[in-house]
Amino acid sequence: MVKSPTKPLTLEEFLKLPETKPSLEYINGQIIQKPMPQGKHSKLQGKLVTGINEVGESRKIALAFPELRCTFGGRSIVPDVAVFAWERIPLDEGGDIANVFNTYPDWTIEILSPDQSQTKVTGNILHCLKHGSRLGWLIDPGDRSVLVYPPKQQPELLQESQEILPVSDLVSDFKLTVGQLFGWFKL
Repeated sequence: MVKSPTKPLTLEEFLKLPETKPSLEYINGQIIQKPMPQGKHSKLQGKLVTGINEVGESRKIALAFPELRCTFGGRSIVPDVAVFAWERIPLDEGGDIANVFNTYPDWTIEILSPDQSQTKVTGNILHCLKHGSRLGWLIDPGDRSVLVYPPKQQPELLQESQEILPVSDLVSDFKLTVGQLFGWFKL
């Protein structure tokens, strides 16, 4: 859903707006509301964040964040999962994790919602890669596929259950197949 303010907002004006649920994103001068996550989306998001953090956080090499606002390159986006190398996690004056991330994630993961534009989501992944991200995933629960976007390479479509999903070099011990990913839908 696109919100049309009476006059176009700048990125700086957008960032002063209160946060909403679901989140708003600022893309090419437009304010776009993300769809409300549904069951499959939420399950995948939770399991991915937990699995990546089990590998990355304990060894202080990477940290995965759900629904984290990342502002860079003229956009302010909220990837479903944003993974940051440990040394790139912004800190505040007290040495704690900052609230504001004015940088790109090292690995961006988007989970397509039923009424979400695949083109818009792909655009956000490509924007991340253009500005330094090492990897992007677009997960489509509807057809149980994952489009993997390595930087400066052609995307790869994975949909066979035994295919191993390429992960960021930050968490190379995180092993996951397409079948395991979509197996999380089962209770």
